[in-house]
Amino acid sequence: MVQNVTPILFVAVAAVALIGGSEGANILGLFPSLSPSHLIIQMSAVKALAERGHNVTVVTVLKPAVSHKDINVIRVPLSTEESAEMSAIIEKMSKTDNKNMLYSMFRMIGQMNFMFRKMEDALKDPRVQDLYLNKDNKFDLVLSGFFMNDYQMGFARKVNAPLIVLATMPPNLLLNYLVGNPEEVSYVPSINDSVEKGKGLSFEQRLSGYLMSLGFKVFGRLTENRNKNTYKELFGDDPNMPEYSEMMKNASLVFFASHALSEGPVRPNVPGVIEIGGIQIKDTPAPLPQNMEEFLANATNGGILLSLGSNVQGKHLSPDTVQKMFNVLSKLKERVIWKWEDLENTPGKSDNILYSKWLPQDDILAHPKIKLFINHAGKGGLTEAQYHGKPMLSLPVFGDQPANADGMVKKGFGLTINLLTLEEQPFREGIEEILSNPKYSQTVSTFSKLYRDRPLTARETVIYWTEYVIRHHGAPHLQSPVMHMSFIAANNLDIYAILAIIVVVLLLLAKAVIKFIIRKLSSKSKKVKKQ
Repeated sequence: MVQNVTPILFVAVAAVALIGGSEGANILGLFPSLSPSHLIIQMSAVKALAERGHNVTVVTVLKPAVSHKDINVIRVPLSTEESAEMSAIIEKMSKTDNKNMLYSMFRMIGQMNFMFRKMEDALKDPRVQDLYLNKDNKFDLVLSGFFMNDYQMGFARKVNAPLIVLATMPPNLLLNYLVGNPEEVSYVPSINDSVEKGKGLSFEQRLSGYLMSLGFKVFGRLTENRNKNTYKELFGDDPNMPEYSEMMKNASLVFFASHALSEGPVRPNVPGVIEIGGIQIKDTPAPLPQNMEEFLANATNGGILLSLGSNVQGKHLSPDTVQKMFNVLSKLKERVIWKWEDLENTPGKSDNILYSKWLPQDDILAHPKIKLFINHAGKGGLTEAQYHGKPMLSLPVFGDQPANADGMVKKGFGLTINLLTLEEQPFREGIEEILSNPKYSQTVSTFSKLYRDRPLTARETVIYWTEYVIRHHGAPHLQSPVMHMSFIAANNLDIYAILAIIVVVLLLLAKAVIKFIIRKLSSKSKKVKKQ
């Protein structure tokens, strides 16, 4: 009997040790951005961590569309008046032609002041400040959602935890400085451009990239000044807090919502750049709501998904534009699922159109009946369509959307039309071209295989690197030396200056020697003539 108990006891002890060793970490996510699409990506990342068994607390302004029972959400919501103001800002932005991302960013900086202010206010909320004022709260990691709000990185120091920045975009000029990522503008295209396979950048692309880099530096300086002031306002009363410039060196790594190996551009990245593109996409699609499932099941000619994202609503669009879209879509033989918020006032009634104020976009795109995705060229939507191999017709609105749409077209995944100047004929012809020409679906389907081919899924990547930073209590060993160098040293300007001085001194010496020799020869020739 004793012999039988021993192995049972051993198994029990091993099980207890295993459970104790896998105890979840306490993770804090700061996601106060007013962009629902940003929040979807951020919440998808922490959902993976919650499913892993970690204890996650999240600070948000918006109500998350992605949730988990083990995620504690501290929401600092907008008031009714603020929600109306935010809607008015989006409407104004959606009715302005913003083809160049940098230009549109400078134009929108006044409109974005409201968003910046509400993100700052969220961190001033007593419930949020209690996270570090209450010494009983212990956090093993802080995830900081990026939206030109670097000041909130100070939260990690307040709770004495390592920091990971979570960005909803690829590596770019707005983010590279956080980990010392090189800015090789001579061969890495700007965010508004792309490069064909087997080719380098043309002179025009390199000139555009260089000018863009200067513009981003100016924009970055403007936002940096605001961030410094906010950082001082939030944490300036604590003498133990470092200077803002020192705080900017504390990111262990940055999660980027991209996958350069498939999407491009191929560029050098430091070890602190971790790409998690597609984190919001489920490994296995969830069942669709019954009405959508039945609607698509009866779509004998296939289906189309139309969504302009979570920021732009139907009421933000020109009624004339909406009517033109309805006139085209209602005459199609395909069935259309149209994201429309006001179900009491739809664009019109048609048997082939199903309106819905909310869409499980990822799950719908995974449905085999979907033949086309009409979108606003948001990064999240493009990523989901690429993953599921669906061709696209993009109607970009603002921000990075025009550049995203142009890049999608260059890759051969679909077409793009200006939403502000949309007319029925080109809209109909664009839809018909994509549906009738198999090259678009074939190209994006081929890309889908490449996009999915990774050593770790996006979810596994988030889990591994998050736990890596927690295990090592930060990852300063991943930092590039450039993070601790001045602008002069990082660009070898002091060395170039010394070399220039040496060259000038040598030239002056050479000049003096030559003058001396000439004088000597001249004096000798004069003596010879006198003789």
